Amino acid sequence: MAEQQQPVVFLTEGTRRTRGRDAQRINILIGKAVASAVKSTLGPKGMDKMIVDDLGDVTITNDGATILSEMSIDHPVGKMMVEIAKTQDDEVGDGTTTAVVIAGGLLARAERLLDDEIHPSVIIKGYRIAAKKTKELFEKLSDPVDIKDIKTLESIALTSMTGKSTEGAEELSKLVVKAVTLIADEENGKIIIDKDNIKVEKKVGASLSDSELINGIVIDKEVVHSGMPKKVQNARIALVDAALEIKGPETDTKIEISSPEELEALLGHEEKVLKEMVATVKNSGATVLICQKGIDDIAQHFLAKEGIMAVRRVKKSDMNALARATGGKVVSRVKDLSSSDLGKANTVVERKIAGDDMVFVEGCKNPKAVSLLVRGGSEHVVDEAERAVVDAIGSTSSALRDGKVVAGGGASEIEVSLKLREFAKTVGGREQLAIECFAETLEEIPRTLAETAGMDPIDTLVSLRSKHSSAGGKYIGVNVFKAYLDDMKKLKVIEPLGVKIQAVTSASEVAEMLLRIDDIIAGSSKGKAGAMPHGGMPPGMGEMDM
Repeated sequence: MAEQQQPVVFLTEGTRRTRGRDAQRINILIGKAVASAVKSTLGPKGMDKMIVDDLGDVTITNDGATILSEMSIDHPVGKMMVEIAKTQDDEVGDGTTTAVVIAGGLLARAERLLDDEIHPSVIIKGYRIAAKKTKELFEKLSDPVDIKDIKTLESIALTSMTGKSTEGAEELSKLVVKAVTLIADEENGKIIIDKDNIKVEKKVGASLSDSELINGIVIDKEVVHSGMPKKVQNARIALVDAALEIKGPETDTKIEISSPEELEALLGHEEKVLKEMVATVKNSGATVLICQKGIDDIAQHFLAKEGIMAVRRVKKSDMNALARATGGKVVSRVKDLSSSDLGKANTVVERKIAGDDMVFVEGCKNPKAVSLLVRGGSEHVVDEAERAVVDAIGSTSSALRDGKVVAGGGASEIEVSLKLREFAKTVGGREQLAIECFAETLEEIPRTLAETAGMDPIDTLVSLRSKHSSAGGKYIGVNVFKAYLDDMKKLKVIEPLGVKIQAVTSASEVAEMLLRIDDIIAGSSKGKAGAMPHGGMPPGMGEMDM
């Protein structure tokens, strides 16, 4: 007689386990829910989300990465979807919502295939083939762009910002393009752009149109002494990463003072040391001192007497930016300061912006670091404007880095989707179904744009397919402002190729990873690993037939 099969407990008490189709359904459900949460924010007519955190702080935005990072998502699959948006934001600076929507669409259609008894490995293989082909099709569809094509770059920046509470702020797009082109370097025929070289400073007050680009760096600090000049022309700037203070010795030291004269001598020595530091700064020819650390009150007095403007406790990132902007060097010891280390700027001036004193280092010749001062009528407006500017910087940088752009408004997605369907027929087998699902997912972008514009999504997709099937229709997309189909290239709705490629890459990889999972084990810190009982299994325990 065959031995009766007994369940074997091998997990800690309290551990929850979900297997097979149930595990896949849960993962797909969470992925779809996260995508659904941000889907309505897509495009210029996308809606905003209001997020209130535990402390009552309010964030109003339609930026996908910001929404997902501010939301309290506990489920691991939800966190993976957040990672898509974060990666997209870090790599190309825009297209975060697109990436998450595509990932959610791939999971939703994979569920349909799973219901048709198609194995996950077949779906994954099909998705992988489709992702590779999709990227190739986007490449073929792209148009070239270079750093001299300012109008196209401005269109890219404006496309990125449109819909983020900055409609009509064309001036901002011009400032962004100017900033990016100023800091761009060329190496071996390629454009290299470090986005950290553009410092975005925000201040409430005035309007978006009052935002300005400073050919230099804005420091959110004030001049340390009232007796110092508030404005210096043709400034020679000393950048010092050391304190102009008397520091205690590194080792334990005991000083015994037995008379007032000895105390006076000690204080006199300290004053002498500080005076020598100031003299070193003066002898170097510096008219402005920017210090990363502290400046003693006595040193401030001597600097003021010499007519040297000084700013203290400046962030390291600002010090490095100042060095790139002014051409100076950050010196680690005051006594090593020389005239060759000084940076230059036309003007260093302290101004009051929105009630705060700020120091403007401006008029730098050929600066490799610049500042964008973003203004707005309220805190929420200026926060969203800052996010829009950061996205625009990312988009413009990505376009210059790859040198290629595609039409926006869902035009490129529809074009690629149609060609991908044709390609699917040449593949055959069950993978063909997965590739067709991938093509269908790409259509989520124009469909969502149509929905936010109040258009009928099905009619819009049918019309788009028809126009793209005919000659000369590859630039036709959704004009959300006028709610009809239009030529996106003529409307200057342009996006970097890198945004599309990264979105497809991130979304497909996450979808493939989630489809591989067929067992979810949620651990518990309570209890010890179970033995192998002869009876039934306690609730929540993992079991395995022997």
